[in-house]
Amino acid sequence: MRRMYKSLLAPAALLLMAISPPSQGQDDQPRFLSLTPPEGLPIIPLMEGWVANEDGTTAISFGFINRNTDEDVEIPLGENNYIEPAEFDGMQPTHFPSGRGTGVFTVTLPAGQEDTDVWWNLQTGESEVLRVPGRRGASAYELDFIRPRPQGSLQPLAAFGDTELSAGLFANISDYGASVAAGETVELVLNASDPAERDPEDPRFGEPLDMSVEFNKHQGPGEVTFVRDPNAPEPENPFDPDDPRFERFTGPADNEAVIEGGAGSAMVMATFSTPGDYIIRAVVTVHSAPDSSYGDQCCWTNVYQRVTVTE
Repeated sequence: MRRMYKSLLAPAALLLMAISPPSQGQDDQPRFLSLTPPEGLPIIPLMEGWVANEDGTTAISFGFINRNTDEDVEIPLGENNYIEPAEFDGMQPTHFPSGRGTGVFTVTLPAGQEDTDVWWNLQTGESEVLRVPGRRGASAYELDFIRPRPQGSLQPLAAFGDTELSAGLFANISDYGASVAAGETVELVLNASDPAERDPEDPRFGEPLDMSVEFNKHQGPGEVTFVRDPNAPEPENPFDPDDPRFERFTGPADNEAVIEGGAGSAMVMATFSTPGDYIIRAVVTVHSAPDSSYGDQCCWTNVYQRVTVTE
């Protein structure tokens, strides 16, 4: 049977596809404004943009949309989840949490290969293959956050454990330095600092800004369960009791942490259900700054840690 592909060329097309129903017969075609089903929808790969690195290489940033509101989705590396050319295959996620994953991984094109098109191919279940090209070219897709933002924001410096801190969409990858058994709970420690230089006369920057950290399974054969550091202080509700947002405030999730004061460490407890090779991704953001957000494609850093789990 001939394999069917759909190429995703631009965010506008991606969003249109995300809200448009599949083609069906005239009698059973769903209404355009019908509710999104909670599961069974394909994962949509996205190209976020490209970065001209100072060393002459080009980084292509990729993300995804998981419209399944009630489920995370697993797509192992292989025939349903691969990158072409094959030399760039291997660092894409296999675990897709519900919602929007922005700038989750990058492919780096060596100097002299900046015109190479990199295709991420994804097939969810029995749905058609969706594929998106990563390419350097259009200035509208250039990500220039390696330079300071208007109020000084930069990507945080971060690393797991004793690895030297660095910044970037693929800042560094390290190995967990001890054996881990399936079902064993281990501590994953991340260190980070904010290198931004902001105007000290601006009242918004009188104190260093807090950074947020989110830990997620990136790759691996089994489930990873996260629990917040039991010694971490309980978050304070920043809203007044008469503010409608007061009742909706929940604080960090089990896989989230806050680094206060612009530098420090964050820890999460992780349990791996099944033996095998895993990669944990931690994303460090400084979105408390007015010039930093996922919508602005700034300012966050991805760091990764490989964990080998035995029986």
